[in-house]
Amino acid sequence: MIVPLKKFGQNFLKNEQTISKIVNSAKISENDIVLEIGPGTGTLTKELIERKAKIIAIEKDKRLIKQLSKLNIELINQDILDYEINLSNYKVVANLPYYITLPIIRKFIESRNPPQSMTLLIQKEVAEKICSNKSSLPKIAIEFFAKAKILFFVSKKEFQPIPKVDGAVIQIYDIQKNIPDINQELFFKILKKGFQFKRKTIVNNLKEFNGIKDILNKLNIPLNTRPEDLNLENWINIVGQINIVV
Repeated sequence: MIVPLKKFGQNFLKNEQTISKIVNSAKISENDIVLEIGPGTGTLTKELIERKAKIIAIEKDKRLIKQLSKLNIELINQDILDYEINLSNYKVVANLPYYITLPIIRKFIESRNPPQSMTLLIQKEVAEKICSNKSSLPKIAIEFFAKAKILFFVSKKEFQPIPKVDGAVIQIYDIQKNIPDINQELFFKILKKGFQFKRKTIVNNLKEFNGIKDILNKLNIPLNTRPEDLNLENWINIVGQINIVV
């Protein structure tokens, strides 16, 4: 029996109905190419195999490789953040370790070879932050490249060992279909500055940029606005105006 390791954020999903629901949501069919991140003991992997998809599984834990090697998949023993994406026309399906959820999402949606979609089981709180009406750094960063929605929630009792929080399955889609035509380096620099202090107004967070008050007035954004009250379009307009000034 493989004992889940805390250092890898391993919480194995054991509910077969939920596993089937995830695969159904990803709309996996014959001849699809699926990249699975952290297959663990292979429960989700086996469901994907039943759909006759081609599976490429990236597993960091060497203890699991022998068990997974018995399955009819392409298996790579590597940290997903070190994996070089050279695929095309593929889908990502995964039960992600909660502690590296956002870096993994960013890696794929910003890639030169992005997936068609990502169907992911992640921490409920993170899923709600990404899909909330209120803005946050993760939400805007993902919206810049793609769309995201919550599909359903998963009780923490469905995992072994039981984590401290519930999960949620989200789908990220339309990846790189409509990337804003703007200086990306400047956009994310300003975005990070803007969310640096959540309780401060956007004027205070961006005070290092000359003429920020005039820019906000020009865009009809009240000077007491907080970062969470600005949507993606607002941020694009702010960055566009700062780009003119700098």
